[in-house]
Amino acid sequence: MTDLFSPYSFKSLELKNRVVMAPMCQYSVEQKDGIATDWHYMHYVSRAVGGTGLIIIEMTDVEPDGRISDYDLGLWSDEQIPALKRIVDACHSYGAKVGIQIAHAGRKAEDAEVPVAPSAIAFDENSKQPRALTTDEVKGMVEKFRSAVARAVKAGFDTIEIHGAHGYLIHQFHSPLTNKREDEYGQDLTLFGREIIQAAKAEMPEDMPLMMRISAKEYVEGGYGINESSEFAKAYQEAGVDVFDISSGGEGPIAAWGRPGTHAAYQVPLAKAIKEALDVPVIAVGRLDDPTLANAVIGNEEADLVAVGRGLLRNPYWALEAATALRKTTDVPKQYTTGF
Repeated sequence: MTDLFSPYSFKSLELKNRVVMAPMCQYSVEQKDGIATDWHYMHYVSRAVGGTGLIIIEMTDVEPDGRISDYDLGLWSDEQIPALKRIVDACHSYGAKVGIQIAHAGRKAEDAEVPVAPSAIAFDENSKQPRALTTDEVKGMVEKFRSAVARAVKAGFDTIEIHGAHGYLIHQFHSPLTNKREDEYGQDLTLFGREIIQAAKAEMPEDMPLMMRISAKEYVEGGYGINESSEFAKAYQEAGVDVFDISSGGEGPIAAWGRPGTHAAYQVPLAKAIKEALDVPVIAVGRLDDPTLANAVIGNEEADLVAVGRGLLRNPYWALEAATALRKTTDVPKQYTTGF
């Protein structure tokens, strides 16, 4: 039976286990230049030492004003490549594979003087008023994603993840709550995302898998649910997405009746639904820190990979300790064998 420590391969991506480090912003850029620091190096490489199969580096943005904050990573400049390559090379030396999440925060760019969005609709009454991108600017944004992906390939990443979830720019385009445009990008809500996917694929080696994180459900009045997300995910799959990373929420103030679950594995049914509807590999995420639970998600074939967030923030060696708890075999660094 397949379990959390079974190898997994898709195209050129060969993982020693099915433990994924979820992308989590560190807000630790020191000079506001988007360049990874020694903190990022220590943070990610320690998880590779700790046995994680796939590490997805945090939301990394395609332009300075596309960041949630000025302290986030960027890939809008070639000057940002070497620090990321250093991290990738070190993680590889400890047996982990590495992806990177490419994104733009859109109207949720908190430090942008004037954020941009599909339409001039603020996130809430406490957020900045964004301006709507012109049609030409939307096309230019696609090219910014293209350039960022090209730089990620140069840095040696094993896979790319496009961020289409959590109320950031791509999500804003495919949500009818936030896209009120009258041009081609309003008439076809998946057009922006599809063009980014196609641009990314054009820059990636043919055998490198493209991942995409989506919010499979919104928790707001008038928001979409799993039926709608299955449909737009199909459009993204046809455009070139190989693996979907299934999360939820992030768009609009959450209504009291629509609050997401807080129990363990509350998003797993969404991942399973997308997996079955599209016959596509999926990553499940959301309060899956318990090794027995994470193992069950794989064993029950609800998802192909399990992303752990808070658990890996607390413990860089989560994967090694999970293997011990589950009585599974995994490689322990020789320096640490006495501890295990």
